[in-house]
Amino acid sequence: MIKLRFLINQWLANVTRKLRNNFYLYLSALLTVLMLLDASVFHIGENMRDRAFDMMVKNRIIVPKPDADIVIVDINEASLSAMAGEYGRWPWPRQVLGEFVENIEAQQPKAIVFDILFSDPDIYNPDSDAYFNEVIAGTSNTFFPMLRLSPESDHLSKVTPDMIPGIQRAKLDAEGQPLANTKNPIAIVLPHFEAALHSKHLGTHNIYPDKDGIVREYKLWHDENGWILPSLPLSVGNFAQLNSLSPPQDMLINWRGKPFTYQFATFSDVYTDMASKVKKRAPNEFKDKIVIIGSTAPSLFDLKATAMAKAHPGVEILATAIDNVKHNDYLKVWRGKTPYILISLILIWLTALAFYRNIDRDKVTRVFSSSQIGLLALSFLAINVTNTYLDFTGPITWAVLYFSIAKIYAMANDRAMQKLLANDVESGKKGASILLMPIIIESQESLSDGILKKLQHKIEQQVQGASVEVLKGTQSGIWGLFSDMVVVSWAYSHNDETAVKNAHHASVQLEQQLNPLLQSIGMPNTTAVRYTQHTGTLNTEKPMASQWRGLFAQAIIKLDILESNPQ
Repeated sequence: MIKLRFLINQWLANVTRKLRNNFYLYLSALLTVLMLLDASVFHIGENMRDRAFDMMVKNRIIVPKPDADIVIVDINEASLSAMAGEYGRWPWPRQVLGEFVENIEAQQPKAIVFDILFSDPDIYNPDSDAYFNEVIAGTSNTFFPMLRLSPESDHLSKVTPDMIPGIQRAKLDAEGQPLANTKNPIAIVLPHFEAALHSKHLGTHNIYPDKDGIVREYKLWHDENGWILPSLPLSVGNFAQLNSLSPPQDMLINWRGKPFTYQFATFSDVYTDMASKVKKRAPNEFKDKIVIIGSTAPSLFDLKATAMAKAHPGVEILATAIDNVKHNDYLKVWRGKTPYILISLILIWLTALAFYRNIDRDKVTRVFSSSQIGLLALSFLAINVTNTYLDFTGPITWAVLYFSIAKIYAMANDRAMQKLLANDVESGKKGASILLMPIIIESQESLSDGILKKLQHKIEQQVQGASVEVLKGTQSGIWGLFSDMVVVSWAYSHNDETAVKNAHHASVQLEQQLNPLLQSIGMPNTTAVRYTQHTGTLNTEKPMASQWRGLFAQAIIKLDILESNPQ
């Protein structure tokens, strides 16, 4: 096991000796290729928005207010309980809803929107169905949902798009005429009532969650072989001419808050008051309102998980979508291939440059962390003061991936270089020669750890094959006397004349470059530096620690007593 560890350390030391800082450039090039491949083929990072988006939307400080003209008439558990004695449990006879619409219409609402799918006749109450059909036939502002089923079931359907009143072709020729008529069947559940179909006020109320089961978008229209199948929010918006802009097919919902943020009125309370001789509710309660009739009762299973809550009523999701269409304030996402690539490249290569140039790692860590936090803060600020979500998730992920790998390599490189000297000593079998060069900088200004680290990195770049260590000014007592010192060491076989010559040549070159190196890190020209060279031999059969301490002590004595060389 010890031998295996030694071999691994030796291999790692050799790899780091060869690669050195070029590893950071190779890594950035590799991640660049992977990122470009993702941007053009996989689109994983480009669409990696969900978790960060949910957190920001849920914790916004500035939240848009729900439209006061949108009212949800709620068939909640209280309504189901209150009306069960006379009408039984849900579904109630359609006469109840017909009477409700008839009374609401008297208040002149802008629109009445059902979030209830009337897919089948009530075979036990045909007169009730006939009454409901007669009531809605007399209205011009009542909307009904249709349910788009899975396209996999299209071949089982007999309904073609041209059979649905009110929908239009998306593609026209140069003269504005429809292209060749395609009548492929679509699997869809339409309202049972003839008056609802011919009202041309139909729209889908499908809610499609993302892959993780969270609802974040609302599909405003389906493209069915060139036919546009609108959603309820889009149909209501076009009818009321709420805005003239063309919304996207998949609208990123701009939530108004947690569930039950909109105006709610309990269905049974409103219905009872309508039948009462003494009215307690305002006679114009629903005037010019968009009245949405739906249910929040858990027993009716119309609850969805959203970015705002684990159980969000479907009727309120519909209300939010209508609100977004009305005010054209749905969320826009600033993303796409170009910004994704550019921001990712900037973050990756700036981080690579910092590691490659041996900038102080603590400083790199602080700047990197601050930059990532800054991007998240900018994104959070934008989603609070605008309707735009700046999606930096993908680029930040690439940057963090690069930084993590580079940090691990840097730490491994440090450890490998620390053991490189020991490996070189062991390679000398019975002994190895060591050249120590302690350097003391004498300046009137105190040397910070950052200055010493810069000098260490400069020397490492200048001298190849040497170990450079810094004794920082963090020791106290007598050990503080050894601070602010740089120690450069070379290890080589004492029988290798070429290695001896190369080590001494490198030390002489370093002597000549010391003053320029000090000036390059910001030290004044008057800074004095003292150094010496001391050579010794280590015997691997004896304890290494004591021998190193002896060599170091001899070098310090030589520097301070025997060979004081101020420069």
